[in-house]
Amino acid sequence: MAFRFVRSLAPAALLVLAQACAPLPNAARPTTARAQGAPPLAADETGVVTAADPRAAAAGAEMLRLGGSATDAAIATMLALTVVEPQSSGIGGGGFLVTADASGKVESYDGREMAPAAATPDWFKVDGKVLDHGDAVPGGRSVGVPGNLRLAALVHARKGKLPWRVLFGPAIRLAGDGFAITPRLASTLSFASGIAGLDPAGRALFFGADGAPLPVGTVVRNPALAATFEKIAALGADSFYLGDNAKAIAVKVGTAPRNPAPMSTADLAGYKAKPRDPVCGRYRVWRVCSMGPPSAGGVTVLQTLGMLERFDLKALGGASPTAWHLIAEAERLAFADRDTWLADPDYAPVPTAGLIDPAYFAARSALISDKAAINNAAPGMPAGARDSLAMAAPIHEHGTTHFAAVDRWGNAASYTSTIESAFGSGLVVGGYFLNNELTDFNLDPTRNGKTTANRVEAGKRPRSSMSPVVVYGPDGHLRLIVGAAGGYTIPPQVIRVIIGTLDWNLPAREAIAQGIVMPAPGGTLAVEAGTPLAAMVPALQSLGHARVVAVPMRLKANAIEWVPGENGKYHWVGAADPRSEGASVSP
Repeated sequence: MAFRFVRSLAPAALLVLAQACAPLPNAARPTTARAQGAPPLAADETGVVTAADPRAAAAGAEMLRLGGSATDAAIATMLALTVVEPQSSGIGGGGFLVTADASGKVESYDGREMAPAAATPDWFKVDGKVLDHGDAVPGGRSVGVPGNLRLAALVHARKGKLPWRVLFGPAIRLAGDGFAITPRLASTLSFASGIAGLDPAGRALFFGADGAPLPVGTVVRNPALAATFEKIAALGADSFYLGDNAKAIAVKVGTAPRNPAPMSTADLAGYKAKPRDPVCGRYRVWRVCSMGPPSAGGVTVLQTLGMLERFDLKALGGASPTAWHLIAEAERLAFADRDTWLADPDYAPVPTAGLIDPAYFAARSALISDKAAINNAAPGMPAGARDSLAMAAPIHEHGTTHFAAVDRWGNAASYTSTIESAFGSGLVVGGYFLNNELTDFNLDPTRNGKTTANRVEAGKRPRSSMSPVVVYGPDGHLRLIVGAAGGYTIPPQVIRVIIGTLDWNLPAREAIAQGIVMPAPGGTLAVEAGTPLAAMVPALQSLGHARVVAVPMRLKANAIEWVPGENGKYHWVGAADPRSEGASVSP
């Protein structure tokens, strides 16, 4: 689907907020730090799972109860979300996973979707003209080779404790026995009906005989997906990438009713998930680690925190317009670097080390004033950068979800998964939606006469905003596991939670529930409408921001934190965004 914009509030500069700014039903908006009717907090030293849907969180908690690892729980959660949150993620998409253990070892894994071998930089050109984003999304041309199951198999082989087949149990039950449509799924079906109903299989699942989306509470059964899961559970991930399923994907993409494009069974057979070096840095006394390229999110988070370290955010507090101004200024500078330098490191010389060098943070931070706005930030020149690369227009995914798990041994998994737009490409194979992840590449391969780093190329993985994060305290113990969904808003959401918990001493759930102020291109500053921060608009304008707009945002974050309880005993507490239908579940 095309981006949804608040046209009456903003010109093109604000369009990057995309679906993240689509209004929520009133019942889903945050009214207090704890939304009315929200599920209780989950606290348990034996582990906890948090996800955007309570049924998926329960699937992960079931694995912990059976003696599984955090990785087992995360995989089971991902599979269950394929069923109950099909608009956001699933086995037809990909993701990034960061794992951490009690000794301080952090690893990261890349399951990002991949362009087929036939892809070229002009992939999104038709008759010499670049497709508009909304025209590029539906159908075959936007589909990348899915990565989630190869990612799951790779990490399970290294860190799983339960048999592979056990992880599929909850998802098979949900798909076969049925699940009820929630308000968030219903609202997404309504505004994304063109994509959700593009494929006859999607229409059969979620639309009535009258062509209208099924209402809240309708029980949906997906026997095709249950059968797909049963086969993968029995035969392993290879059964997805080889044989009948691979043929079905290739045929579906090649014969799509919109934008048919070549994808071969060899493209699927050749896909590999990759271990990647995590990006880590210090923020005050804490060690923060996240996913490195091709995700830009981790670098953006570390850069922003590094630039903010010289400011006393604790003293300013979360009610200070100056604090939010400083956060937005650092994010604006980090986004400028993101759009210029970050891409798939297998295809472009990404200067990751230079971008997260403390000396570079200091130089960029010197551009920030607590009294005036930058508005139009320029990228820097970090060590190792090549000035031959052009700035890349920002493209953002927004059919995304984040979930996290901690097990009884203190191991953590922070997993962000996506199919890009709501319901991805709209194409359905075996009961699951295929992604439209290739629209996260720059549709136009050049800008200002130069080739962009994030252009389409055969076998390449598109840049992402996904930011799964783990934070260690000064005592070396895991302190916080956090991530978010919402495309361009993901790094600011994660940054807000980190600052809220570490600088402002908020419980993670309150840090998630607080509003957000974040930059958009063209000097625009977006403030989340319906939150106390909306009252800061005049104060932010007085700091020189060219345009400050209050916008309703469809945010979604999840976290787990290690906190003291009664008698000073520490335990894990899960937190889910009150804007979403998320929940935390203990085993």
